Amino acid sequence: MLLSSLICATLIFGAESRFIEPKPKPSRNPVVPGVVFDRFITIWLENINFASASSDPNFAALTKQGIQLTNYFAVTHPSEPNYVASVGGDYFGMNNDNLHRIPANISSIVDLLEEKGISWGEYQEDMPETGFQGFQQLAPSGANDYVRKHNPLIIFDSVANFSSRADKIKNFTLFEQDLAENKIPQWSFITPNMTNDGHDTNITFASTWARGFLEPLLKNPHFNGEKTLILLTFDENGSSDPHNRVDSVLLGTAVPRELIGTQDTAFYTHYSEIATVEANWGLHTLGRFDVGANVFSLVAKHTRDVIRKLDVNQAFLNISYPGPFNTAPSGNYAVPNTKLTVNGRRVLPKVVETWGSAHLQRCALYDGALLPPSGLNPPVIPEGC
Repeated sequence: MLLSSLICATLIFGAESRFIEPKPKPSRNPVVPGVVFDRFITIWLENINFASASSDPNFAALTKQGIQLTNYFAVTHPSEPNYVASVGGDYFGMNNDNLHRIPANISSIVDLLEEKGISWGEYQEDMPETGFQGFQQLAPSGANDYVRKHNPLIIFDSVANFSSRADKIKNFTLFEQDLAENKIPQWSFITPNMTNDGHDTNITFASTWARGFLEPLLKNPHFNGEKTLILLTFDENGSSDPHNRVDSVLLGTAVPRELIGTQDTAFYTHYSEIATVEANWGLHTLGRFDVGANVFSLVAKHTRDVIRKLDVNQAFLNISYPGPFNTAPSGNYAVPNTKLTVNGRRVLPKVVETWGSAHLQRCALYDGALLPPSGLNPPVIPEGC
């Protein structure tokens, strides 16, 4: 398809921004129980091919302690759009690591969690201060250290513009403090620095760090307490795999004993992170690509979500589709489909209020498909949008 055709396909409408201070629903209990897990923690490493990760001794040692997800895929390149996708259900055409700000009228997983009173937070290694919105923080040597592109929630103005939310994005010093005080939230996103995550090093360095970081925490009830699920994954594959498959493992006390050391071969993407959290806690959805993603099998078994099959050779998730954050920007922000339902879970009322009008819904992008789009298979926008 010609580039001009791709660009025309993304001329979609936006909605007026609503800059209202979010007020999370108070919870009577410090822990909101989930079906399979009461705490979800995801830790991301960087840029490693599946084969390199799975054959590394330290990563393999961690994998033996949980469930290996053998068909888990990143959704594009480079880093930033993958991080954004994992919390927002879309990457809005992003194909770069620029300093982006996603408007406040676009919801994220934070809105879903707060509606249910579920605590959340991020921990970013070497971020200079809580809620920091700068582009990067260099090490004293001048090397890369903290980078905004690996901090997904600060990219959303619906988080960054409000201190009540931005204050939940902390560095590793405060992680250690929260850990000691047994205050790790129910949903956490943990990002090591550019050395420890493998971005500026390699799988040997990253896996050594990951094992040294995680194995003591797996024995710490303040981190890996009863019913904790931990996802250790990579943002994207190296350049040698056209499908963008990344090695991933589920760890923690929520993994049944009989599944330790096994493999899950179902098709998953970074959107499955959101879908699994939604299913586990019975949350609303964002009405974006989170709705079509498979829920992790150990959760779907209990929530009765259907695990759909896909020939993974059909997944070519290496090139971003056009959109407002593309290097060649085109169109407005994609309209969520406010009528989507998956296993009884409906779109968040706040999203419906913002995007549910008839003139916007005629241009709704998302259809609940399992395979997310790419530059080679761009989203299909209704005629006239």
